[in-house]
Amino acid sequence: MPELPEVETTVRAISSFKNKKLEKVIIHNRNLRWKIEKDLEDLSANKKILNISRRAKYILMQLSDHCLMIHLGMSGKLRIQKRKDNFFKKHDHVEFIFKNEKIIFNDVRRFGSIHITKDVNKHPLIENLGIEPLSKNFNKNYLYKLCNHSDLDIKKLIMDQKKIVGVGNIYASESLFISSISPLRKAKKIKLEDCDKLVKAIKKILRYAIKMGGTTLRDFYSADGSEGYFKLKLNVYGLENEACKRCGQKIKKIVVGQRSTFYCSSCQS
Repeated sequence: MPELPEVETTVRAISSFKNKKLEKVIIHNRNLRWKIEKDLEDLSANKKILNISRRAKYILMQLSDHCLMIHLGMSGKLRIQKRKDNFFKKHDHVEFIFKNEKIIFNDVRRFGSIHITKDVNKHPLIENLGIEPLSKNFNKNYLYKLCNHSDLDIKKLIMDQKKIVGVGNIYASESLFISSISPLRKAKKIKLEDCDKLVKAIKKILRYAIKMGGTTLRDFYSADGSEGYFKLKLNVYGLENEACKRCGQKIKKIVVGQRSTFYCSSCQS
């Protein structure tokens, strides 16, 4: 599943469409995770893209009076092509048509979604989301306050999208390893100095993953066709029974919150 770094990489790949006119949207299949609104085409036609940004895992295209929201879901991708290029892939569901180019939304499993809204911050999929992990407001004191009032395992807490957005399964495992914190430690037992380490680790991991273009585990590619290479730098995720890079003990795989979790029981406590 595309996580925050992959979505941020995609946003940067399509940033050249900022200030360009979106001439029309062609919808081949409205039946995504949620059915695409029937008036999306009319509301977005011949509108200038004022800004392209990200909120959590949503790609936002701000128009003059509405905002297009794109979520990539489990298998969604955006692809840039020349407008006159007739190359078409199976599962190409939506085309955003510009003067010389087009952005194509492809989603094999159709768990992604596309919406249009007047106020993105009041949209039901956005309004209850938590803090952005790369923002200044995500700091040791914020995390410590969350931990103090939680009976969750720390890995579940940092993956709770209503508390902190975008720290997906891969990046949670990697950040906890760097912080030497077990994914099974109860959040309320996390000390302030541990929160400081974990916040710094999450920011470091996410920034590095963005710099490297995201994580390619199956078939993630950015909209410009480039492949993510962060998988070459993973410390624990997907490395069950391999030697820990710190101590040499075998990496363990467990299930936390129905998600595969990888950690070193020797280095992380």
